[in-house]
Amino acid sequence: MNFIKKIFSTATTENDKESGHDSSQKETITLTTQPLDEYFVSQFIKNGGKFLYCTHQEEVNQHLMDIFEENNWKKAVCFNPDLEKRMNMLGLDSTETISKNYPFFTLCENLLADTGSIMFSSNQVHDKKIAQLPDNFVVFASTSQLVRDAREAFMSIKQNYNKDYPSNISSIKCYEPEKVEDDFLSYGNKNAKKLFLLLLEDL
Repeated sequence: MNFIKKIFSTATTENDKESGHDSSQKETITLTTQPLDEYFVSQFIKNGGKFLYCTHQEEVNQHLMDIFEENNWKKAVCFNPDLEKRMNMLGLDSTETISKNYPFFTLCENLLADTGSIMFSSNQVHDKKIAQLPDNFVVFASTSQLVRDAREAFMSIKQNYNKDYPSNISSIKCYEPEKVEDDFLSYGNKNAKKLFLLLLEDL
């Protein structure tokens, strides 16, 4: 609970500050002095993301059910067998057929603290471009996936996959589709999704 209070306190403080100072300098100082998890979530929320912190798997399941109920979703697009099993256990249907009527329930590669963005690869999105996937994402990630920036994210991918590197690496930074932004990691695609993040504490 203290973690949650710190996160929202940080996000509120940064949003309330006047813009009379160098914002890039403030962000550098904040990232240097704050834990990665706190800074990531403050940036993620600032970008329009919806964040749910989980301390155990049961909490993940409860939040997942709440998200689906609040949005009146009965099914999700899902490419991951383990996530499909989780949905089935909770009485939720899944499909691999992409439909804008259903959210995309997925894992990710890394969470980038400096921008509050989320990185994906072919392991999660297969050969699909982010723009081809549903407008709503539900991402399940853990705190061990937090990295400082894109450089550390690529280093993490190299370490995790040895020489069998995934392809189709892309990211989402803007979580308000009406405010589409170009992101260098998006390879020219305009990636913006309404996104719910289930973040599990595993450190």
